Amino acid sequence: MADPLVFVPGLGCDLRLFAQQATVMGRRRVVSVAPVGQGERMEEIASELLSQLPARFALCGYGFGGAVAMEILRRAPDRVLRLALISCTPLADTPQEAAAREPWIVKSRAGRLDDALKAALPAAALAPGPRRADYIAAWQRMARDGGPQAFERQNRALQRRRDQQATLRKCKVPTRVICGEYDTLTPVKRHEFMAELIPTARLSILPDAGHLPSWETPEALIDVLEDWMKQPATA
Repeated sequence: MADPLVFVPGLGCDLRLFAQQATVMGRRRVVSVAPVGQGERMEEIASELLSQLPARFALCGYGFGGAVAMEILRRAPDRVLRLALISCTPLADTPQEAAAREPWIVKSRAGRLDDALKAALPAAALAPGPRRADYIAAWQRMARDGGPQAFERQNRALQRRRDQQATLRKCKVPTRVICGEYDTLTPVKRHEFMAELIPTARLSILPDAGHLPSWETPEALIDVLEDWMKQPATA
């Protein structure tokens, strides 16, 4: 049987983010979606997940989940068989980026989660097209279901996360760095930089996607991930 595959969803997200990928890819392997709504530090979240995950697994993280995945790799590199990083960055928040999250947290605590969500994922971060507003609305519904406390904890964890460049330079497993061409939150150049850090990385840029490629171009993402899963472990 193929390697078990663990998806780690992003800010405000749950298993719905990867529903199509998990359904299709789950026909050939064990697939799970990790819960990431607990903990205010990446170290805490990664440690809790490692206590629940299989002994060894392929790991795919998106956005916030990419930061969690990098911390899992840092803490337990022998357990990660292969790595995929989508719409994320290995860098810590700059002081300006960390400060920009504070109004979101304040609004969320004041009962204005919807306002915080609009600021956290603007429509311009997605590829242009008739379904852009639908994807934004679906993400907002998902984040509301997760609740304001989870949203606040995840932003605290992002503010406090460490720089993972050294972790990625040591990565020896087959790795795929994936981004949407229209992503303005974590642009293509940031992914090019991340791919250059990893000796085993291949970069895949999805031309019709922005910051939510699992919804914007679900089939294209599946193709990339299936190709990644076929890479020899010795790559």
